Amino acid sequence: MWLIGGISACHPAEKEREGTSRADSVRSAITALDKEIGRKGTNPDLFARRAMLLIEESQMEKAISDLNKAISLDNRNAEYYIILSDVYLLMGQPQKCSESLDKALSIRSDSGKALLKKAKLNLILRDYRKTFETIRLLLELDQYNPPAYYLRAIALLETGDTSAAINELMKAAGQDQQYYDAYMQLAELYALRKDPLTESYLKNALNIRPGSREALYMLGMYYQETEQFEKAISTYGNLAATDTTLATAPFNTGYIYLVFLKDFPTAVGFFTKALQRDSSYFEAWYNRGLAYELMNDYQKAESDYRMALKKQINYDKAVEGLNRLDAVRSGN
Repeated sequence: MWLIGGISACHPAEKEREGTSRADSVRSAITALDKEIGRKGTNPDLFARRAMLLIEESQMEKAISDLNKAISLDNRNAEYYIILSDVYLLMGQPQKCSESLDKALSIRSDSGKALLKKAKLNLILRDYRKTFETIRLLLELDQYNPPAYYLRAIALLETGDTSAAINELMKAAGQDQQYYDAYMQLAELYALRKDPLTESYLKNALNIRPGSREALYMLGMYYQETEQFEKAISTYGNLAATDTTLATAPFNTGYIYLVFLKDFPTAVGFFTKALQRDSSYFEAWYNRGLAYELMNDYQKAESDYRMALKKQINYDKAVEGLNRLDAVRSGN
């Protein structure tokens, strides 16, 4: 999975509050601009500013209308075409997005912003030749451009050149030591090798975004896969506290206790926590059933295996579990 952007680690309730607050602020700003445009209807910047707010409100057609009005008032402003390209990309219209960026570049051929967006669009379209060419032009304008190195790294990864991609990611992180996505991508690549540098890159990411759900999960998995079980359990504990709805953190902890530490009662407790967070988690039903089976509590094991089958019809492991229990009971 190559990262184009990060994900928020906020608690859902916190995100909802933030979203409501931001939405109210946007609507108030739109109302204020409505009044200002009524007074100064020939100022193109007002229409462009309102368009950006309308984008946040997912009112794309209205945003396009405002941008077209801004362009009709000032058709030599490259920024208006760049914003218009964003709208078309969000609407899933890459051709119109590309045309808008080309228009912006015809006005300002040295627009780093337009070139970067053009490179990203080409990458999304998997046109790697154009991606590399656009990034080359971008870096000719300015060698200091962390996002350009990052995009080139993703293109290199998608074309199978991992070593070159790592070099580009290191350039991005070297130029911008707060580049969260670069550290996360480096961590993902080094984790495949179980390389100790994985831990360093993830800790850098966590220094930038403390409590990041994806970084904590990847760090826990790295510890788990390198058999650093105490660190894995501690990291999953932090993750479970950061996001009280996430079922994978207690599940993975339960898996460690079940498979590696052979502490079946503790494993049961963690699988139970996972199920309290997500009752459809059929693997958790199965694993808890397996823990019960290994504790010789066959009645509870059978109940959990059947629940796993209820959540996931024809789930092979649950069927095999029930067959094992039948064999035990029949003395075979």
